Amino acid sequence: MALSGGTPPPTRAATAAAGCTAGTESDFNGDGIRDIAIADPEATVSGRAEAGVVHVVYGGGKGTAVISQGTAGAPGVPEAGDRYGHALAVFDHNGDGCSDLVVSSPYEDIEDQADAGSVQVLYGASNGLTTGPAALDLVQGKGGGNIGSAVPEGGDWFGYATAAGTTSAGEPYLVIGVPGEDAGSIADSGMIHYLRNSVNAGVTQDNDGVPGLVEANDRFGYAVAASPLHIAVGGPGEMIGDNTFSGAVWVFGHTLRDDGLPTPLAGIDQDSPGVNGGAETGDQMGVALATVQYRPSGASSTNETLIAVGVPGEDLATGEDAGRVINLRVTASGDVVQSADISQAYAAVVGVGEDGDYFGQHLTAVNTAPDSVGTARTVLLAVGIPGEDIEAAGAQDSGGVQIFPLIGPPGDGEVWLEQDLFGLPGTPGTREYLGTSLWATQQQLYVGKPYGPQADRGVYGIPWPNLVSDGTGTVTARRPGEGGLPSGDRAFGAVVR
Repeated sequence: MALSGGTPPPTRAATAAAGCTAGTESDFNGDGIRDIAIADPEATVSGRAEAGVVHVVYGGGKGTAVISQGTAGAPGVPEAGDRYGHALAVFDHNGDGCSDLVVSSPYEDIEDQADAGSVQVLYGASNGLTTGPAALDLVQGKGGGNIGSAVPEGGDWFGYATAAGTTSAGEPYLVIGVPGEDAGSIADSGMIHYLRNSVNAGVTQDNDGVPGLVEANDRFGYAVAASPLHIAVGGPGEMIGDNTFSGAVWVFGHTLRDDGLPTPLAGIDQDSPGVNGGAETGDQMGVALATVQYRPSGASSTNETLIAVGVPGEDLATGEDAGRVINLRVTASGDVVQSADISQAYAAVVGVGEDGDYFGQHLTAVNTAPDSVGTARTVLLAVGIPGEDIEAAGAQDSGGVQIFPLIGPPGDGEVWLEQDLFGLPGTPGTREYLGTSLWATQQQLYVGKPYGPQADRGVYGIPWPNLVSDGTGTVTARRPGEGGLPSGDRAFGAVVR
Protein backbone atom coordinates (compact mmCIF):
# COMPACT_ATOMS: atom_id res chain seq x y z
CA MET A 1 0.00 0.00 0.00
CA ALA A 2 1.23 3.52 -0.68
CA LEU A 3 1.14 5.89 2.24
CA SER A 4 0.29 9.52 1.64
CA GLY A 5 2.97 11.03 3.86
CA GLY A 6 6.24 12.77 3.31
CA THR A 7 4.92 16.31 3.75
CA PRO A 8 7.48 18.83 5.00
CA PRO A 9 7.77 19.06 8.79
CA PRO A 10 6.04 22.01 10.41
CA THR A 11 8.05 24.96 11.60
CA ARG A 12 8.61 25.26 15.32
CA ALA A 13 5.77 26.94 17.12
CA ALA A 14 6.49 30.50 18.20
CA THR A 15 4.64 29.94 21.48
CA ALA A 16 3.34 26.98 23.41
CA ALA A 17 0.06 25.55 22.23
CA ALA A 18 -2.96 26.07 24.44
CA GLY A 19 -2.80 23.67 27.36
CA CYS A 20 0.78 22.57 26.67
CA THR A 21 3.45 23.33 29.26
CA ALA A 22 7.01 22.50 28.22
CA GLY A 23 9.63 21.01 30.49
CA THR A 24 8.44 17.47 31.24
CA GLU A 25 9.88 14.45 29.45
CA SER A 26 7.36 12.39 27.45
CA ASP A 27 4.42 14.64 28.27
CA PHE A 28 2.08 14.12 25.34
CA ASN A 29 -0.80 16.22 26.73
CA GLY A 30 1.37 18.98 28.17
CA ASP A 31 0.01 18.87 31.71
CA GLY A 32 3.41 18.63 33.39
CA ILE A 33 3.04 14.92 34.27
CA ARG A 34 5.07 12.23 32.54
CA ASP A 35 3.18 9.90 30.22
CA ILE A 36 4.37 6.56 28.86
CA ALA A 37 4.12 4.90 25.44
CA ILE A 38 4.14 1.09 25.35
CA ALA A 39 4.35 -0.78 22.07
CA ASP A 40 3.11 -4.24 21.19
CA PRO A 41 4.41 -4.67 17.63
CA GLU A 42 3.16 -8.26 17.54
CA ALA A 43 -0.46 -7.32 18.27
CA THR A 44 -3.24 -8.43 15.97
CA VAL A 45 -5.36 -5.54 14.66
CA SER A 46 -8.67 -6.18 12.89
CA GLY A 47 -7.63 -9.78 12.32
CA ARG A 48 -4.24 -8.84 10.88
CA ALA A 49 -1.44 -10.61 12.74
CA GLU A 50 1.54 -8.54 13.86
CA ALA A 51 0.06 -5.31 12.57
CA GLY A 52 1.11 -3.70 15.85
CA VAL A 53 -0.29 -1.16 18.31
CA VAL A 54 0.97 1.47 20.72
CA HIS A 55 -0.64 1.96 24.13
CA VAL A 56 -0.41 5.36 25.78
CA VAL A 57 -0.86 5.80 29.53
CA TYR A 58 -1.41 9.43 30.48
CA GLY A 59 0.05 10.40 33.83
CA GLY A 60 -2.05 11.55 36.74
CA GLY A 61 -4.79 9.03 36.03
CA LYS A 62 -5.94 10.84 32.89
CA GLY A 63 -6.71 7.74 30.91
CA THR A 64 -5.22 5.54 28.24
CA ALA A 65 -5.29 5.32 24.46
CA VAL A 66 -4.65 2.61 21.88
CA ILE A 67 -3.11 3.79 18.61
CA SER A 68 -2.64 1.74 15.46
CA GLN A 69 -2.51 2.55 11.78
CA GLY A 70 -5.99 3.63 10.85
CA THR A 71 -6.78 5.09 14.27
CA ALA A 72 -8.17 8.60 13.85
CA GLY A 73 -5.13 10.86 13.48
CA ALA A 74 -2.70 8.01 12.71
CA PRO A 75 -2.08 7.55 8.96
CA GLY A 76 -2.21 4.26 7.11
CA VAL A 77 -4.10 1.00 7.36
CA PRO A 78 -3.09 -1.93 9.61
CA GLU A 79 -1.66 -4.81 7.62
CA ALA A 80 -0.27 -8.17 8.64
CA GLY A 81 3.39 -7.99 9.53
CA ASP A 82 3.73 -4.17 9.62
CA ARG A 83 4.88 -4.30 13.28
CA TYR A 84 3.76 -0.78 14.06
CA GLY A 85 5.67 0.32 17.15
CA HIS A 86 8.84 -1.63 16.39
CA ALA A 87 10.77 1.51 17.39
CA LEU A 88 9.64 4.54 19.39
CA ALA A 89 11.19 7.90 20.17
CA VAL A 90 9.99 11.08 21.88
CA PHE A 91 10.78 14.75 21.29
CA ASP A 92 8.97 18.08 20.90
CA HIS A 93 9.20 18.35 17.13
CA ASN A 94 7.05 21.44 16.64
CA GLY A 95 8.11 23.19 19.85
CA ASP A 96 4.59 23.72 21.20
CA GLY A 97 5.32 22.35 24.69
CA CYS A 98 3.63 18.97 24.19
CA SER A 99 5.87 15.96 23.52
CA ASP A 100 5.51 14.21 20.16
CA LEU A 101 5.78 10.45 19.60
CA VAL A 102 7.78 8.84 16.79
CA VAL A 103 6.42 5.42 15.76
CA SER A 104 8.04 3.22 13.14
CA SER A 105 6.76 0.36 11.00
CA PRO A 106 9.92 -0.97 9.35
CA TYR A 107 8.04 -3.86 7.73
CA GLU A 108 5.42 -1.63 6.09
CA ASP A 109 4.93 -2.40 2.40
CA ILE A 110 5.18 0.70 0.20
CA GLU A 111 3.32 0.11 -3.06
CA ASP A 112 4.79 -3.20 -4.27
CA GLN A 113 7.95 -2.99 -2.15
CA ALA A 114 7.69 -5.40 0.78
CA ASP A 115 9.17 -4.28 4.10
CA ALA A 116 10.26 -0.89 2.77
CA GLY A 117 9.15 0.78 6.00
CA SER A 118 7.57 3.98 7.27
CA VAL A 119 7.81 6.37 10.23
CA GLN A 120 5.14 8.59 11.76
CA VAL A 121 5.44 11.58 14.07
CA LEU A 122 2.25 11.82 16.14
CA TYR A 123 1.90 15.29 17.60
CA GLY A 124 0.97 15.92 21.19
CA ALA A 125 -1.88 18.20 22.20
CA SER A 126 -3.74 19.16 25.37
CA ASN A 127 -6.22 16.34 24.73
CA GLY A 128 -3.47 13.83 23.93
CA LEU A 129 -1.80 12.28 20.91
CA THR A 130 -3.61 12.33 17.53
CA THR A 131 -6.00 15.09 18.70
CA GLY A 132 -3.88 18.05 17.58
CA PRO A 133 -1.84 18.80 14.44
CA ALA A 134 -1.98 16.25 11.63
CA ALA A 135 0.65 13.52 11.88
CA LEU A 136 3.86 13.73 9.88
CA ASP A 137 4.01 10.60 7.73
CA LEU A 138 7.54 9.85 6.51
CA VAL A 139 8.08 7.49 3.60
CA GLN A 140 11.03 7.30 1.24
CA GLY A 141 10.12 8.74 -2.14
CA LYS A 142 7.49 11.14 -0.77
CA GLY A 143 7.93 14.84 0.00
CA GLY A 144 11.15 16.81 -0.09
CA GLY A 145 14.71 16.53 1.11
CA ASN A 146 16.77 13.37 1.18
CA ILE A 147 13.84 11.21 2.25
CA GLY A 148 11.80 12.44 -0.69
CA SER A 149 14.60 11.76 -3.16
CA ALA A 150 15.22 8.23 -1.84
CA VAL A 151 13.58 5.28 -3.55
CA PRO A 152 11.66 2.83 -1.35
CA GLU A 153 12.86 -0.72 -1.96
CA GLY A 154 11.92 -4.09 -0.61
CA GLY A 155 13.72 -4.87 2.62
CA ASP A 156 14.94 -1.33 3.31
CA TRP A 157 13.54 -1.45 6.87
CA PHE A 158 13.14 2.32 6.96
CA GLY A 159 12.65 3.11 10.65
CA TYR A 160 14.18 -0.06 12.06
CA ALA A 161 15.83 2.23 14.62
CA THR A 162 14.97 5.78 15.65
CA ALA A 163 16.43 8.40 17.99
CA ALA A 164 15.09 11.86 18.73
CA GLY A 165 15.71 14.76 21.06
CA THR A 166 16.89 18.34 21.23
CA THR A 167 20.41 19.53 20.44
CA SER A 168 22.39 21.65 22.89
CA ALA A 169 21.34 24.62 20.73
CA GLY A 170 17.67 23.82 21.35
CA GLU A 171 16.81 22.37 17.93
CA PRO A 172 14.70 19.20 17.71
CA TYR A 173 16.23 16.36 15.68
CA LEU A 174 15.19 12.93 14.44
CA VAL A 175 17.51 10.13 13.31
CA ILE A 176 16.04 7.25 11.29
CA GLY A 177 17.99 4.07 10.65
CA VAL A 178 17.54 2.25 7.32
CA PRO A 179 19.83 -0.80 7.68
CA GLY A 180 18.46 -2.59 4.62
CA GLU A 181 19.14 0.27 2.21
CA ASP A 182 21.04 -0.85 -0.91
CA ALA A 183 23.78 1.27 -2.44
CA GLY A 184 23.32 0.42 -6.10
CA SER A 185 24.02 -3.30 -6.37
CA ILE A 186 25.48 -3.44 -2.85
CA ALA A 187 22.74 -5.00 -0.74
CA ASP A 188 21.93 -4.00 2.83
CA SER A 189 24.77 -1.53 3.19
CA GLY A 190 22.47 0.78 5.15
CA MET A 191 22.04 4.49 5.80
CA ILE A 192 20.51 6.99 8.19
CA HIS A 193 18.27 9.97 7.60
CA TYR A 194 18.87 13.05 9.76
CA LEU A 195 16.08 15.60 10.21
CA ARG A 196 16.55 18.89 12.07
CA ASN A 197 14.37 21.90 11.32
CA SER A 198 14.98 22.50 7.58
CA VAL A 199 17.70 19.82 7.39
CA ASN A 200 16.63 16.56 5.72
CA ALA A 201 19.88 14.73 4.98
CA GLY A 202 21.04 11.19 4.33
CA VAL A 203 24.30 9.71 5.60
CA THR A 204 26.13 6.59 4.39
CA GLN A 205 29.71 5.39 4.43
CA ASP A 206 29.99 6.82 0.92
CA ASN A 207 29.95 10.38 2.28
CA ASP A 208 33.28 12.17 2.52
CA GLY A 209 34.83 11.86 5.95
CA VAL A 210 32.71 8.92 7.08
CA PRO A 211 35.12 6.07 7.90
CA GLY A 212 34.88 2.78 6.06
CA LEU A 213 33.47 1.62 2.75
CA VAL A 214 29.97 0.79 1.62
CA GLU A 215 29.80 -3.02 1.66
CA ALA A 216 27.10 -5.64 1.45
CA ASN A 217 25.47 -6.47 4.79
CA ASP A 218 27.08 -3.60 6.73
CA ARG A 219 23.60 -2.67 7.99
CA PHE A 220 24.68 0.84 8.88
CA GLY A 221 21.76 2.29 10.86
CA TYR A 222 20.65 -0.96 12.51
CA ALA A 223 20.93 0.92 15.81
CA VAL A 224 20.99 4.67 16.44
CA ALA A 225 21.26 6.73 19.61
CA ALA A 226 21.93 10.39 20.29
CA SER A 227 22.60 12.99 22.95
CA PRO A 228 22.19 16.77 22.62
CA LEU A 229 25.79 16.83 21.36
CA HIS A 230 26.45 13.64 19.41
CA ILE A 231 24.95 10.84 17.29
CA ALA A 232 25.97 7.17 17.36
CA VAL A 233 25.21 4.76 14.51
CA GLY A 234 25.66 1.00 14.72
CA GLY A 235 26.53 -1.26 11.80
CA PRO A 236 26.67 -4.80 13.24
CA GLY A 237 27.28 -6.35 9.82
CA GLU A 238 30.46 -4.37 9.15
CA MET A 239 33.28 -6.62 7.94
CA ILE A 240 36.58 -5.98 9.71
CA GLY A 241 39.42 -7.63 7.81
CA ASP A 242 38.08 -11.05 6.87
CA ASN A 243 35.66 -11.12 9.80
CA THR A 244 32.07 -10.89 8.63
CA PHE A 245 29.43 -9.38 10.92
CA SER A 246 32.13 -8.19 13.27
CA GLY A 247 30.48 -4.79 13.51
CA ALA A 248 31.38 -1.18 14.14
CA VAL A 249 29.99 2.12 15.42
CA TRP A 250 30.25 5.62 13.97
CA VAL A 251 30.11 8.86 15.94
CA PHE A 252 28.94 12.22 14.56
CA GLY A 253 28.47 15.68 16.00
CA HIS A 254 25.25 17.61 15.50
CA THR A 255 27.32 20.49 14.11
CA LEU A 256 26.62 20.61 10.37
CA ARG A 257 29.30 20.71 7.69
CA ASP A 258 29.08 23.00 4.68
CA ASP A 259 27.32 20.19 2.79
CA GLY A 260 24.58 20.06 5.43
CA LEU A 261 25.59 16.71 6.95
CA PRO A 262 26.39 16.11 10.61
CA THR A 263 30.13 16.14 11.25
CA PRO A 264 31.75 12.66 11.36
CA LEU A 265 34.09 12.28 14.33
CA ALA A 266 35.16 8.63 14.34
CA GLY A 267 34.51 5.07 13.24
CA ILE A 268 35.26 2.55 15.98
CA ASP A 269 35.63 -1.22 15.73
CA GLN A 270 37.30 -3.79 17.95
CA ASP A 271 40.58 -3.45 16.03
CA SER A 272 40.68 0.32 16.59
CA PRO A 273 43.62 1.65 18.63
CA GLY A 274 42.81 1.79 22.32
CA VAL A 275 39.87 -0.63 22.11
CA ASN A 276 40.20 -3.86 24.07
CA GLY A 277 39.89 -7.22 22.34
CA GLY A 278 39.86 -7.82 18.62
CA ALA A 279 37.42 -8.03 15.74
CA GLU A 280 35.96 -11.50 15.24
CA THR A 281 33.35 -13.00 12.97
CA GLY A 282 29.86 -12.74 14.42
CA ASP A 283 30.63 -10.29 17.24
CA GLN A 284 27.98 -7.89 15.88
CA MET A 285 29.37 -4.80 17.55
CA GLY A 286 26.75 -2.06 17.34
CA VAL A 287 23.58 -4.16 17.61
CA ALA A 288 22.58 -1.92 20.52
CA LEU A 289 23.59 1.60 21.54
CA ALA A 290 22.87 3.95 24.41
CA THR A 291 24.06 7.52 24.87
CA VAL A 292 24.06 9.98 27.73
CA GLN A 293 25.38 13.51 28.05
CA TYR A 294 27.38 14.25 31.18
CA ARG A 295 29.58 16.80 32.91
CA PRO A 296 33.11 15.56 33.65
CA SER A 297 35.03 16.62 36.72
CA GLY A 298 36.45 20.12 36.28
CA ALA A 299 34.04 21.09 33.50
CA SER A 300 31.58 23.95 33.83
CA SER A 301 28.87 22.30 31.72
CA THR A 302 27.61 18.95 30.40
CA ASN A 303 29.94 18.98 27.41
CA GLU A 304 30.73 15.29 26.81
CA THR A 305 28.84 12.17 25.75
CA LEU A 306 29.22 8.59 26.91
CA ILE A 307 28.23 5.86 24.44
CA ALA A 308 27.59 2.25 25.41
CA VAL A 309 28.01 -0.20 22.52
CA GLY A 310 26.59 -3.71 22.67
CA VAL A 311 28.68 -6.59 21.31
CA PRO A 312 26.32 -9.49 22.08
CA GLY A 313 28.04 -12.00 19.79
CA GLU A 314 31.40 -11.71 21.57
CA ASP A 315 32.86 -15.10 22.47
CA LEU A 316 34.43 -15.39 25.92
CA ALA A 317 36.62 -18.17 27.24
CA THR A 318 33.56 -19.49 29.07
CA GLY A 319 31.03 -19.39 26.25
CA GLU A 320 30.19 -18.49 22.66
CA ASP A 321 27.98 -15.44 22.10
CA ALA A 322 28.34 -14.57 25.76
CA GLY A 323 28.59 -10.89 24.88
CA ARG A 324 30.16 -7.72 26.17
CA VAL A 325 29.71 -3.93 26.18
CA ILE A 326 32.28 -1.33 25.14
CA ASN A 327 31.89 2.15 26.62
CA LEU A 328 33.15 5.10 24.61
CA ARG A 329 33.75 8.66 25.76
CA VAL A 330 33.32 11.56 23.33
CA THR A 331 35.30 14.46 24.74
CA ALA A 332 34.50 18.15 24.40
CA SER A 333 37.14 18.37 21.67
CA GLY A 334 35.53 15.54 19.67
CA ASP A 335 37.97 12.74 20.47
CA VAL A 336 36.40 9.28 20.86
CA VAL A 337 38.15 6.92 23.28
CA GLN A 338 37.27 3.73 25.12
CA SER A 339 36.36 4.37 28.74
CA ALA A 340 35.44 0.84 29.86
CA ASP A 341 35.03 -2.76 28.74
CA ILE A 342 32.30 -4.72 30.54
CA SER A 343 31.54 -8.43 30.47
CA GLN A 344 30.88 -11.30 32.83
CA ALA A 345 34.46 -12.43 32.25
CA TYR A 346 35.70 -10.03 34.93
CA ALA A 347 35.92 -11.14 38.54
CA ALA A 348 34.33 -7.89 39.75
CA VAL A 349 31.22 -8.50 37.61
CA VAL A 350 28.50 -10.87 38.80
CA GLY A 351 27.87 -13.95 36.68
CA VAL A 352 29.72 -16.09 34.18
CA GLY A 353 29.58 -15.55 30.44
CA GLU A 354 27.85 -18.57 28.94
CA ASP A 355 26.80 -19.79 25.50
CA GLY A 356 24.01 -17.61 24.16
CA ASP A 357 23.78 -15.09 27.00
CA TYR A 358 23.90 -12.18 24.52
CA PHE A 359 25.08 -9.73 27.16
CA GLY A 360 24.59 -6.28 25.61
CA GLN A 361 21.78 -7.20 23.20
CA HIS A 362 19.77 -4.29 24.65
CA LEU A 363 20.99 -1.16 26.46
CA THR A 364 19.71 2.00 28.09
CA ALA A 365 21.58 4.75 29.92
CA VAL A 366 20.71 7.72 32.12
CA ASN A 367 22.19 10.71 33.89
CA THR A 368 19.96 11.29 36.91
CA ALA A 369 21.65 14.63 37.72
CA PRO A 370 22.60 16.09 34.32
CA ASP A 371 23.52 19.56 35.60
CA SER A 372 26.01 18.22 38.16
CA VAL A 373 29.41 16.60 37.78
CA GLY A 374 28.76 12.97 36.85
CA THR A 375 29.37 10.25 39.42
CA ALA A 376 29.10 6.47 39.62
CA ARG A 377 25.71 6.91 41.33
CA THR A 378 24.21 9.30 38.78
CA VAL A 379 25.48 8.16 35.36
CA LEU A 380 24.20 4.62 34.91
CA LEU A 381 23.91 1.87 32.30
CA ALA A 382 21.42 -0.99 32.24
CA VAL A 383 22.48 -4.01 30.18
CA GLY A 384 19.97 -6.55 28.92
CA ILE A 385 21.06 -10.21 28.92
CA PRO A 386 18.06 -11.97 27.35
CA GLY A 387 19.76 -15.36 27.02
CA GLU A 388 20.89 -15.57 30.66
CA ASP A 389 20.12 -18.91 32.30
CA ILE A 390 19.01 -18.76 35.95
CA GLU A 391 20.41 -22.09 37.06
CA ALA A 392 18.97 -21.98 40.58
CA ALA A 393 15.50 -21.95 39.04
CA GLY A 394 16.36 -24.34 36.21
CA ALA A 395 15.27 -21.60 33.81
CA GLN A 396 17.00 -21.52 30.42
CA ASP A 397 16.98 -18.15 28.62
CA SER A 398 15.12 -16.57 31.51
CA GLY A 399 17.11 -13.38 31.04
CA GLY A 400 18.40 -10.71 33.35
CA VAL A 401 19.53 -7.11 33.65
CA GLN A 402 22.76 -5.74 35.08
CA ILE A 403 23.18 -2.11 36.09
CA PHE A 404 26.65 -0.56 36.01
CA PRO A 405 28.11 2.88 36.61
CA LEU A 406 29.24 4.54 33.39
CA ILE A 407 31.91 6.39 35.36
CA GLY A 408 34.62 4.51 37.22
CA PRO A 409 35.19 0.74 37.48
CA PRO A 410 32.13 -1.18 36.19
CA GLY A 411 32.11 -3.54 39.17
CA ASP A 412 31.73 -0.72 41.70
CA GLY A 413 28.07 -0.42 42.58
CA GLU A 414 26.94 -3.07 40.10
CA VAL A 415 23.37 -4.34 40.59
CA TRP A 416 21.86 -7.61 39.39
CA LEU A 417 18.15 -7.61 38.48
CA GLU A 418 15.99 -10.61 37.78
CA GLN A 419 12.40 -11.52 38.49
CA ASP A 420 11.41 -11.41 42.18
CA LEU A 421 14.04 -8.74 42.92
CA PHE A 422 13.51 -4.99 43.47
CA GLY A 423 9.76 -5.33 43.06
CA LEU A 424 9.89 -7.06 39.68
CA PRO A 425 7.14 -9.70 39.92
CA GLY A 426 7.25 -13.37 39.10
CA THR A 427 9.96 -15.98 39.31
CA PRO A 428 12.57 -16.82 36.66
CA GLY A 429 11.13 -19.04 33.95
CA THR A 430 12.34 -20.62 30.73
CA ARG A 431 12.44 -18.47 27.58
CA GLU A 432 11.13 -15.29 29.20
CA TYR A 433 14.05 -13.24 27.81
CA LEU A 434 14.10 -10.58 30.50
CA GLY A 435 16.23 -7.68 29.32
CA THR A 436 14.73 -7.42 25.83
CA SER A 437 12.92 -4.19 26.75
CA LEU A 438 14.60 -1.43 28.78
CA TRP A 439 14.22 2.33 29.01
CA ALA A 440 15.67 4.81 31.49
CA THR A 441 14.33 8.15 32.67
CA GLN A 442 15.89 10.34 35.36
CA GLN A 443 13.43 8.86 37.86
CA GLN A 444 12.97 5.21 36.90
CA LEU A 445 14.30 2.21 35.04
CA TYR A 446 11.46 0.80 32.96
CA VAL A 447 11.64 -2.96 32.42
CA GLY A 448 9.26 -4.49 29.91
CA LYS A 449 8.20 -8.12 30.30
CA PRO A 450 6.55 -8.97 26.97
CA TYR A 451 7.00 -12.73 27.37
CA GLY A 452 6.37 -15.30 30.07
CA PRO A 453 3.30 -16.02 32.21
CA GLN A 454 0.40 -13.74 31.36
CA ALA A 455 0.01 -12.59 34.96
CA ASP A 456 3.57 -11.22 35.02
CA ARG A 457 3.58 -9.48 31.65
CA GLY A 458 3.71 -5.72 31.72
CA VAL A 459 5.97 -2.72 32.13
CA TYR A 460 7.50 -2.01 35.52
CA GLY A 461 9.07 1.28 36.59
CA ILE A 462 11.69 0.81 39.31
CA PRO A 463 12.90 4.01 41.03
CA TRP A 464 16.65 4.47 40.62
CA PRO A 465 17.18 4.97 44.40
CA ASN A 466 15.79 1.45 44.92
CA LEU A 467 18.54 0.10 42.67
CA VAL A 468 21.54 2.19 43.70
CA SER A 469 20.93 3.33 47.28
CA ASP A 470 18.55 0.93 49.06
CA GLY A 471 15.51 3.12 48.39
CA THR A 472 11.99 1.87 48.97
CA GLY A 473 10.04 3.84 46.39
CA THR A 474 6.92 2.44 44.76
CA VAL A 475 7.42 0.27 41.69
CA THR A 476 4.83 1.26 39.10
CA ALA A 477 3.12 -1.45 37.07
CA ARG A 478 1.26 -1.23 33.76
CA ARG A 479 -0.32 -4.54 32.79
CA PRO A 480 -2.71 -5.61 30.05
CA GLY A 481 -6.27 -5.69 31.36
CA GLU A 482 -5.57 -3.27 34.22
CA GLY A 483 -5.88 0.48 34.67
CA GLY A 484 -7.79 1.00 31.45
CA LEU A 485 -5.36 -0.99 29.31
CA PRO A 486 -7.01 -3.66 27.13
CA SER A 487 -6.19 -7.33 27.47
CA GLY A 488 -5.36 -9.67 24.61
CA ASP A 489 -1.76 -8.62 24.11
CA ARG A 490 0.92 -10.55 22.24
CA ALA A 491 4.09 -8.71 23.27
CA PHE A 492 2.91 -5.81 25.44
CA GLY A 493 5.95 -3.85 26.60
CA ALA A 494 8.32 -4.94 23.83
CA VAL A 495 9.23 -1.24 23.46
CA VAL A 496 8.78 1.50 26.07
CA ARG A 497 9.27 5.28 25.92
